[in-house]
Amino acid sequence: MLDMRPDCERCGADLPADAPGAFICSQECTFCTECADELDERCPNCAGELMDRPTRVGRVLKAHPASTDRRFQG
Repeated sequence: MLDMRPDCERCGADLPADAPGAFICSQECTFCTECADELDERCPNCAGELMDRPTRVGRVLKAHPASTDRRFQG
């Protein structure tokens, strides 16, 4: 199950689990659309490809809530 991190690691933008606009690599590093574009869709941590993160909604989100641990260190 994906961690569904709540923020962009680079700029701190909020990335709700039930909304589009987040990109992740295979290590689940998480970035907003703008930062992913600026990074040429390559993770700066592992050099992996950044892909659209799926959304999690409804009863699945209730059963498996998104993480609340923020990663932005700004």
